[in-house]
Amino acid sequence: QLQLVESGGGLVQPGGSLRLSCAASGFGFYSYSIGWFRQAPGKEREGVSCMGRISLPANTDSVKGRFTISRDNAKNTVYLQMNSLKPEDTAVYYCAAGRENYCSARASAYDYWGQGTQVTVSS
Repeated sequence: QLQLVESGGGLVQPGGSLRLSCAASGFGFYSYSIGWFRQAPGKEREGVSCMGRISLPANTDSVKGRFTISRDNAKNTVYLQMNSLKPEDTAVYYCAAGRENYCSARASAYDYWGQGTQVTVSS
């Protein structure tokens, strides 16, 4: 069983950057696929970026070229580097871990979730 804790959210101006971290505790973190999701007020949870066990990372179209997912298995940590932030990126961001081999934007593909971290992009 994994426990996930996100950090790094905050208030940033449009065009700015943030790096979110997701620290995992538990055995076998390296063997899980990881996803970053976000949920804005009044909207459904959306898959943003993911890294499968045996697949390349993938991003949703709205963040391509701006967001980058990475992981450091030695530190049991996954990161989401977010550049050129826009007001529409404002949301609570969640990391999730699952056993599927391939990257997935489906929330149902993930078994473990963090509590979320707020990202607000505003001038």
